[in-house]
Amino acid sequence: MKPDHPQHLSQQAVTVREATDSDRQAWQDYVRGHPQATFFHRWEWRALMAEQWRHRPVYLIAWRGSAVCGVLPLAHMKTALFGSQLVSLPFCVYGGPLTSDPQALAGLDARAVDIATDCGAGHIEYRNLEPRHTDWLGTDLYVTFRRSISADEDANMKAIPRKQRAMVRKGIGNGLSAAIEDADAFFPIYADNVHRHGTPGMPRRWFRALQSAFGDDCDVLVVRDAAGQPVSAVMSFWEAGVALPYYAGDYERARGLAANDFKYWRLMCRTAERGCQIFDFGRSKLGTGPYDFKRNWGFEPTPLAYEYRLISSPAVPQNNPNNPKYRLMIETWRKLPRPVVNWLGPHVVRGLG
Repeated sequence: MKPDHPQHLSQQAVTVREATDSDRQAWQDYVRGHPQATFFHRWEWRALMAEQWRHRPVYLIAWRGSAVCGVLPLAHMKTALFGSQLVSLPFCVYGGPLTSDPQALAGLDARAVDIATDCGAGHIEYRNLEPRHTDWLGTDLYVTFRRSISADEDANMKAIPRKQRAMVRKGIGNGLSAAIEDADAFFPIYADNVHRHGTPGMPRRWFRALQSAFGDDCDVLVVRDAAGQPVSAVMSFWEAGVALPYYAGDYERARGLAANDFKYWRLMCRTAERGCQIFDFGRSKLGTGPYDFKRNWGFEPTPLAYEYRLISSPAVPQNNPNNPKYRLMIETWRKLPRPVVNWLGPHVVRGLG
């Protein structure tokens, strides 16, 4: 279709509708060209929400004439434990609206509110990197850590603070090795880690589905000790020059081997090898161990602009481990047998998103 003239486009109204399979290419093209786009805006998440979690994807696309001027990936989550909510996007740390102008954002917002009202959602949640609204509620719980990566390995090593650099060298000295493996190698390490921390984990099928959906843009780095036994692993996403280690785990003995430190160093080297310029250490909650760990690597926190529009909920939800009411549940979870938590975990985490 011949594109509309820019001056003509500026005079046309914005129309918003739910995207269908026929919009896939237009959606992907818009996301690839948008400077604020992230890995989580990709179209592939739409099927993952429906097929893996049974959450209804509500992908909104805004048009001005024949040109896309905004996209908003949403999913309606409805569970017995955590109620009904409309989120952009469950299981993703970023993913709020991408727009070309304020009119497109207003159109997407209005359609999202209508859908949330119709489906009985208590609230809408946008997981933005930067604020989009002054009149929505927010939270200061989450930050992200991003830093540029040099193409030079020595420069990257020198950018690590001295004490952390010593831990990386300790891991190297312990004869650790790292290689790209698969979701099946990753899962036992991840499952052990989340169980020790008292949190429900994702099922093995989820990690297999991610690798199937994203191909080379989703891989697993496994660290093994000098005897060849796995001790630590990380699943990473790769998008537009950005490396994002997303799911990670290690066995208890990894600490003594400095395997966690070695793992992220090898991932930084891989980031440079793949020609990426940004290492995104991901989201952390303020005041937690992962928050401190990332700062020790010389990364500075940037607040994440998570925004909430309340529909029928009385307040912003607090479905996270920092909520005091979950402390007993966390301690109990740690004591449950592994087969039980591996079976029950996905049923619980489905509503957490």
